[in-house]
Amino acid sequence: MTAVLFQQVSRHFGAVRAVDSVDLAIAEGEFFAMLGPSGSGKTTCLRLMAGFEQPTSGHIEIFGETAEGVPPYRRAVNTVFQDYALFPHLSILENVAYGLMVKGVGKAERLKAAEEALAMVKLPGYGTRRPGQLSGGQRQRVALARALVNRPRVLLLDEPLGALDLKLREQMQEELKSLQKSLGITFVFVTHDQGEALSMADRIAVFSDGKIQQLGTPEEVYKRPKTRFVADFVGSSNVLPPDFVDGLGYGRHYASLRPEDIALGEAPGRKQFSGRVTAASFLGAANRVTVEANGARVAAMLPASITVPAEGETVTLSFLPQDLHTMDGAQ
Repeated sequence: MTAVLFQQVSRHFGAVRAVDSVDLAIAEGEFFAMLGPSGSGKTTCLRLMAGFEQPTSGHIEIFGETAEGVPPYRRAVNTVFQDYALFPHLSILENVAYGLMVKGVGKAERLKAAEEALAMVKLPGYGTRRPGQLSGGQRQRVALARALVNRPRVLLLDEPLGALDLKLREQMQEELKSLQKSLGITFVFVTHDQGEALSMADRIAVFSDGKIQQLGTPEEVYKRPKTRFVADFVGSSNVLPPDFVDGLGYGRHYASLRPEDIALGEAPGRKQFSGRVTAASFLGAANRVTVEANGARVAAMLPASITVPAEGETVTLSFLPQDLHTMDGAQ
């Protein structure tokens, strides 16, 4: 069943087309990511799902029911915000139970449900504390519990990990994915971090200028980008110009070649090209080497165990033919 459906949905703010004729179908039980830079339209789409914005044109359905004009509290959705928006004067248990209190649920029932929600996000026994006594990661879990206690059919997450440090963010990525699988509800996750989207999502919609540039599985979006924007934004691929690609025997097309698919030296069955090293960096697990070759700048991620070529040195790089992905008509 389709959880969320957009049909030619647009949202304009004066002359600005924040969302421009978007078609989108999110399946029930799917972990769906909307990925893009600031101003690309992803957060506006999330707000349209939540009911915080109304479409200028087009049609939205949530589980088959028309959503236009339906207020947020009457939708089968809940939202987790980046700033968590917890009430500092309430206990953690009262924060989690707040939505149920607004709905008129009895005190004993709502507090019991809040305790169950805290246990779900691995915070049992934290109910008596205040938000100011918790770490950023713990406050994020409380915000998640507050949304889940209402038993939404769709959980909307607006960059909820953006305020966390790298290690905690990676930990929460794993826990969010695990929680979504155990609950079986639809998660719609907005992020500008391509690593978050690739690691968690079943499918990704890549946004730019209010439009979806590509929609597919993480592997499809990463390995077979449809446009130069997607290739460059998702994983920082080498976007190769037509002259360079034609010289390799692929015809005059723009093409994407991931740095990790490039090796140093020749090998049977591999395409190859030569160029001059213009930069080399040690990154811990790998060495990043940039080469100027036939009018193109090509970056390669090479094993940390090899000797890094010196700047100015001429080297030969190679790749498997299937690793270069051409993009006809790419923008």
